[in-house]
Formats: sequence, structure tokens, C-alpha cells
Amino acid sequence: MITIDFTDRDNYITEVEEEQINELLNFAYSHLELKDEAEVSVSFVSDSEIKEINRDYREKDEVTDVISFAFLDDEDEPVIEGMPSVLGDIIINTNRAREQSAEYGHSYEREILFLSLHGFLHLLGFDHMNEEEEKEMFGIQKEILDDFGIPRG
Repeated sequence: MITIDFTDRDNYITEVEEEQINELLNFAYSHLELKDEAEVSVSFVSDSEIKEINRDYREKDEVTDVISFAFLDDEDEPVIEGMPSVLGDIIINTNRAREQSAEYGHSYEREILFLSLHGFLHLLGFDHMNEEEEKEMFGIQKEILDDFGIPRG
């Protein structure tokens, strides 16, 4: 099971959406057959906030939809026995999520869930830097969203 710490200073999402994200990420964790206790933080920000984060930490001066910062970069990192692993941070731009939901023709709820899962998979080491990685990551994303009951519209 994972514990999720939500940060939403400007009330970008509802309590229902927060609970759906919690359920989805715990479902994904179980679906991937991960057993250890873990923690993750999910924050919701504006265009300007994510652009600043993207510029300062990724040297990309542009607005994006989601950014993930993994705390553990490899399996050799020490873990304190009995303590949950802190996986990292997921930062979601809700403005971009609204734009993309309209662009892709599905609900805002589905887009927020997709971005949460996408960021979460990055924290678990999945990536899409080449065609093979992209196929694996996007296949797992689709499988989890379909099994959770949020297929692409």
C-alpha cells in the first residue's frame, strides 16, 4: 500500500478527484505486485508554477502537464527497515490537464487520473526516452487505466 500526501493550496481539484487519484495509485501499486509500504506526494499547480519548476530543475523554460521527481534513483539506495520507501513527488498542472482533456475529447477526471498514473510510473522507474521504453510504459498505463475502469474515450 502507498500513502499519498496531497498538496493543493489553490483548490485545483475536488475531494472526490483526490480520492480517485488515491484509489488509482494504490490500484496501480497492487497491479504491479509491489508489496512494501511506500509514500508519494502529489501537488497541483498552475501554468506559471510548473513552468518555473521545469525551468529551475529540468532546464526547460516551458509549461508542461506533469513532472515527477524520484527520490530513489536505483535499487541500491538504503532503506530503513520497517519504514515506508519515499518514492518522490508528482506535480500536475491542472490548467494543462483541462486543455488536454478538451483536446483529446475526454473528461478532466480522466486526464487528471492519467497524469497522476503517468507521473507515478516515472517514480517507479518507467520512462519513454526511446521506442521500446515508450511501448512498455504506455502499455502498462493503458492496462492499469482500463482495469481500473478509466479507458481512453
